Amino acid sequence: MLFDPSRATLRITAGLPSQFPRDPMPQIAFSGRSNVGKSSLINTLLGRNSLARVSSTPGKTITVNFYEIDRKLFFVDLPGYGYANRSKESQRVWQSLTDGYFTRNPNGDLLKLVLQLVDSRIGATNDDLTMIEWMKSSGMPFLIVATKTDKLNKTERAESEKNLLALAESAGAPAPVFFSSKTKEGRDELLGRIAAALS
Repeated sequence: MLFDPSRATLRITAGLPSQFPRDPMPQIAFSGRSNVGKSSLINTLLGRNSLARVSSTPGKTITVNFYEIDRKLFFVDLPGYGYANRSKESQRVWQSLTDGYFTRNPNGDLLKLVLQLVDSRIGATNDDLTMIEWMKSSGMPFLIVATKTDKLNKTERAESEKNLLALAESAGAPAPVFFSSKTKEGRDELLGRIAAALS
């Protein structure tokens, strides 16, 4: 492993693109709708319980959180999208901040991979598909990660795998990783994919 995931700290919670750190370190971004399990996934990857805070109110937080890993890279937690009760103003703030990460990030050229999280029980929503299509068209390297797999039965799992594999293939992305923060399924594979992107 190129980095020690247990050596992690929250570097900054950025509410404006001007606050993004300028350290020339590689970045791995985490994207997905509100309540898809981003914080739980980040905590599981880092072997921590609560470094990334799991919000009880989906869509409440509109910040970009930079976690410094082993002084070698950043995990970047992007604000969740698709929260129905969000006001127009907070939707505007979300778009400005997320767009700012991709277009005004001082180290955007060091973004090595976007992990696009999709709830395995629901499948890709229209918002997920919009994000995937944007990354495909812009040449952004990304990987679909199906979360909450422990909540699927065998038949649901097979259907989810079939649908998300087809989506990944149509988007020119690698095969998805199926992940559960409860059972730790997919943790080692995901860390391996991240290491491969960094190398």
